[in-house]
Amino acid sequence: MSETNPQLPGPSPQPVVGDQTMRRGVWLVVAAAAMVLLLWFFPSFWYTHADASQGYSWLVPRQSIAGWQYKELPVSKSAERQLVADETFSGAFTAKEEPAPVHVFLANRYSEKPNDIGLFVHTPDRCWTESGWVIQPIAPDYVQLRVHGIPMMFERRLFVGGEHQELVYFGGLVGGQPVPYRMDYNLSVGVKVALQKLGRSGGAQFRAVDTRFWGRIWDSFLSRRQLFGPKQFIRISTPVEGDGLPAADHRLVVMLDQWLEVANYEQELQRWQSKPKKAAEATPE
Repeated sequence: MSETNPQLPGPSPQPVVGDQTMRRGVWLVVAAAAMVLLLWFFPSFWYTHADASQGYSWLVPRQSIAGWQYKELPVSKSAERQLVADETFSGAFTAKEEPAPVHVFLANRYSEKPNDIGLFVHTPDRCWTESGWVIQPIAPDYVQLRVHGIPMMFERRLFVGGEHQELVYFGGLVGGQPVPYRMDYNLSVGVKVALQKLGRSGGAQFRAVDTRFWGRIWDSFLSRRQLFGPKQFIRISTPVEGDGLPAADHRLVVMLDQWLEVANYEQELQRWQSKPKKAAEATPE
């Protein structure tokens, strides 16, 4: 009989430390990738709410208003690049019976590109103050109005440049419906610039206004309203003359209904698509 050497029990194999580290690293990469994908696609399924009772609205500007004369005021190329708008309308209405003109501006974006900044990013709170205007605090700093039955929220500002005072309303629509939250997220920038020109640091006053930036983000999150889609940015302003703010407010409220009218979005989209594109727009940079 042949003798068989029994197998002596030995220590069980130990996991290699390098393998554990590698597996942990793989799981971390997978978790990070999943988080990035979640953040990337989150707006596409969260910000989709629309108010069914409001329908779909698209506003177009008029140039012919009884009793008023219209003059086009071209927008600078630098401003157009900052807005990244598909088309802009800019001009001023004057009337013999009125003590002051009314300046109007409308920017439309029919198409949405992933790398474009928001059409509402460069509001007057930022671009006007960067151009030398100073914000003069007034109350209320926003108004709720109806434009052809559309309930819209407009920011209300008084800008001062030397001896000139200009009352400004601005607001917007996304996906055919008015923005349900305020557009005052650049107000802190304007206040900061104004305080710096006065030789002040801002302190608690600046920090209090700055919280509106985060408030806007929270408001938009709760509303779940569209962030992407066709957009319109509306701005209307008038000088404040000796008749004071009430008269200036009245001019703007009346002119909003006279200057803008409701149109069919599909027809406006086809009109814009059929327009010959400028050479600068057709040539890639």
